Amino acid sequence: MAEDCRTCVCREQGQALSDAEVVGRVRDGETALFEILMRRYNQHLYRVARTILRDDGEAEDVMQQAYVNAYVHLDQFAGRASFSTWLTKIAVYEALARAQRRGVTASRAVCESSEDTMANIQSSAPTPEHQAFATELKSLLESAIDGLPEHHRLVFTLREIEGLSTAETAECLGISEENVKTRLHRARTLLRDDLFARTGAATVEAFQFHLSRCNRVVAGVLEKINGPGAGCGVPTPA
Repeated sequence: MAEDCRTCVCREQGQALSDAEVVGRVRDGETALFEILMRRYNQHLYRVARTILRDDGEAEDVMQQAYVNAYVHLDQFAGRASFSTWLTKIAVYEALARAQRRGVTASRAVCESSEDTMANIQSSAPTPEHQAFATELKSLLESAIDGLPEHHRLVFTLREIEGLSTAETAECLGISEENVKTRLHRARTLLRDDLFARTGAATVEAFQFHLSRCNRVVAGVLEKINGPGAGCGVPTPA
């Protein structure tokens, strides 16, 4: 399995250092340590930027520009909010500005569902049927999130996917905590209604026990209880 930035040696070596410690040392001249912050927040910034832009390449461009802006203005980080909140605000502003420049409408933004979200519905040893269904469900969730209005989608991404607190989300987006709660509640309601509408007819088709599998299982059980040669009377397809 290919490694990603979350398992790289650089990040592992920097785990013992807090954001504040890394920032302080970068300010003092250890500029190479800025890589620790980038690898620490790559996944987070990617999701935030892609939520707004719905484009992998542009999301990466925004990430790069956000990191450059943060590095150049690192002396302006006063520590009143966490570094992650400060960095997220930079990325949000950069992504919104880029979206505005290219004329992206609110309805076209989308976020990437986290791998952890899907892990919660998969068993430790998923069957091929479960894997296929999980893939389909992931696509369904992404599509449903894609359909949320931008303000609701962005709050949902920060709160439910990235795990930011209500206060952190409010700080990142420059809105009140009450607005965060209201938008999150509305996003959940819209998602629930959309998913019910999409899956109402389809859920009956999930995990069907097809005839070939039925025959195989029955034959196997009969063989065990009656001895070799016992069968269910229905020929098993070759």
